[in-house]
Amino acid sequence: MAVKIVAILNAKPGRASALLSLLEPLLAASRAEPGNVRWDVWQDQADPNRFLLDELYEDDAAVAAHRASPHFLEYLSNINEVADRTAMVLSPIATG
Repeated sequence: MAVKIVAILNAKPGRASALLSLLEPLLAASRAEPGNVRWDVWQDQADPNRFLLDELYEDDAAVAAHRASPHFLEYLSNINEVADRTAMVLSPIATG
């Protein structure tokens, strides 16, 4: 069953560019993972310091592999320095 992860990242004051620098290497590496369907970064038009990560994986095993990857662990060890993070792990109900 597919798994969607949505993370909202609010850059700390003056840290938006540092947040983007942290996300840049994560983007290509995450997209290249087996089981990854989507890994996109969005920026809020109303608040340029707020970003949304839109991730889609084939299954729980792909999520587990992502979370064990060196690039995710690097991100996880640094994200709290540059942003406040809220994440949701979602199961499909009605998708199209």
